[in-house]
Amino acid sequence: MRKTAIPAAAILALSLMLSACSGAATDTTSSESTAPESSTTETEAGTDTDAEMMHEEHTGTFEGAGEHSVAGTVTVSGTEIVLEGYSSDEGPDLNIYLTNGNDEDAVAGGMQIDAVAYDEASQTFTFDAMDVSGYDTVVIYCDKVKAIFGSALLS
Repeated sequence: MRKTAIPAAAILALSLMLSACSGAATDTTSSESTAPESSTTETEAGTDTDAEMMHEEHTGTFEGAGEHSVAGTVTVSGTEIVLEGYSSDEGPDLNIYLTNGNDEDAVAGGMQIDAVAYDEASQTFTFDAMDVSGYDTVVIYCDKVKAIFGSALLS
């Protein structure tokens, strides 16, 4: 009788575990099938908005900062920054940044794009698609001497 009780208990325990697993799997499956539908809808709506923001262009005109001279115009989209009629004082390590403002803190919290040549009137910087609407200024900054050479407020 003892031999029969152990296999019966094992079968009962196995049955309970399998039914518990199948119930959890059913619940998970139904939750998963519901979740992607709402996520997909949100993603599709978000993608349209993101795509619109990435194609939006913002422009500005450079002004020098302090004793430095920077001139020209800038156009920013979701995938590139284009400088036209650009000129700047020479600096040892000039870089272009997307920022919110034109001070040291704004540069520190901004996004460095690339090195910029002081003597090339037309320059284009490309980057992965991103929402640039969160930035309101393009800054020319010398990383080596920690100096802002100029900036352009975007509109």
